[in-house]
Amino acid sequence: MRWIVMVVGLWGLTLSLHAQSYHKGVRISGDVLAAGLPVAALVTTLIERDYQGTKQLVFSGVSAAAVTYILKAAVDKRRPDGSNLNSFPSAHSAAAFAGATFLQRRYGWKFGVPAYVLSTYVAWSRVYAKKHDVWDVTTGALIGAAASRIFTRPFAEKHRLVLSPVLIDDKPALYASFTF
Repeated sequence: MRWIVMVVGLWGLTLSLHAQSYHKGVRISGDVLAAGLPVAALVTTLIERDYQGTKQLVFSGVSAAAVTYILKAAVDKRRPDGSNLNSFPSAHSAAAFAGATFLQRRYGWKFGVPAYVLSTYVAWSRVYAKKHDVWDVTTGALIGAAASRIFTRPFAEKHRLVLSPVLIDDKPALYASFTF
């Protein structure tokens, strides 16, 4: 849980800076945590020699990223700061919540609670930085959490998840099926 102490330390540091630096500090810390949560999950699987978990995390992350970027391309929603048309959904929130949900599903609430707190901070930081609105980060969070819930045990075992590559109109795709 050393990474939580580091985040608290970063938070205290950003509070001591003036308003412009505070804004930048929130944005940067949100960026770092968005990548840091999935990386922390990956490092955890490697330290634990949990290679099945590593595989599940990769499936979760790739599927969350794919859904997020397909929606970004399809929706073309302008960011609140007007910088581009990549607002919906939030990839930062999707990545953070995919990592948090993986940690919770695979290793329990002891890891899940702090990870969800940090993921919520990531989502808030994106709204605060005017890169997204509440709907963008909520949808991103749902995409990331859903991807990890689908691919992370016990769901995959309990519901007999099957994945296989297919061609649809000569284009590669992924077929997924599971039982309810």
